[in-house]
Amino acid sequence: MGRSRKPRRRQAAAEPIVEGVDGGLAELVPDRDRPRAWTLLLDGAPQSHVDLDDPAYLSFEYQRRLGHVVDLAAPPGRPIHAVHLGGGALTLARYVADTRPRSTQQVVERDASLVRLIRRTLPLDPNARIRVRSADAREGLAKVPDGWADLVIADVFSGARTPAHLTSTEFLDEVRRALKPGGLYTANLADGPPLAHLRGQVATAAARFAELALLADPAVLRGKRFGNAVLVACDAPLPLAELTRRAASDPHPGRVEHGRALVDFTGGAVPVTDARAVASPAPPPSVFR
Repeated sequence: MGRSRKPRRRQAAAEPIVEGVDGGLAELVPDRDRPRAWTLLLDGAPQSHVDLDDPAYLSFEYQRRLGHVVDLAAPPGRPIHAVHLGGGALTLARYVADTRPRSTQQVVERDASLVRLIRRTLPLDPNARIRVRSADAREGLAKVPDGWADLVIADVFSGARTPAHLTSTEFLDEVRRALKPGGLYTANLADGPPLAHLRGQVATAAARFAELALLADPAVLRGKRFGNAVLVACDAPLPLAELTRRAASDPHPGRVEHGRALVDFTGGAVPVTDARAVASPAPPPSVFR
């Protein structure tokens, strides 16, 4: 739950903002239903949504599920140390700052020109303790002190695909190093039938963490369509009951897989290492129509 809101100020005939960035063509499209809200698209693919009047509002389905993980990372309102791998429009960093004031956050976003665009057009709250570093996600993670983070969020896409070097056990070793004991790791994963990438990512996380859960639309989990799934991993017990309740109450209800069912879901997939890692599959063109 966010803090009290200032009165909304309607945008004066806001027009889309289109600008080339390192990763392609960025578009900021005003939300017709929310006066100071914008959707970021990269090369035509919707990337994130930000409401400057209400940073706790999460429009995208996968970001709402990541928000549930943020909410359960510590008691309500308690400040946390968070690392965001992939920044986009800084939606989740704004969410943490709004729902957990005095949190300290590090954002690693490779696209420096995108960061400049977002800072200029969708400025951060100057009181938010958010440091944004323009670097490769894995290189930036390596600079996080040992045991610093309560939460690491991975939401990194290049050309709508997660880079190969962010899918391996060696990458997760770096995540574990940066996490405090009992800290949470969560990742936005995208895949479609036959779900080979998603199954491999679950197997990879299972090789490094004791407890796992996977949140997604049931149709995605059944391999019926391409979509997003949110992986949650920890070495301490996960708040599965509350996670399940929240996912089920979303506007587009999600399912939580864990335990034996999640092991069965992997279908015998083996952990991914740096030597055999590949990028996640590209979404079919129909996904963004």
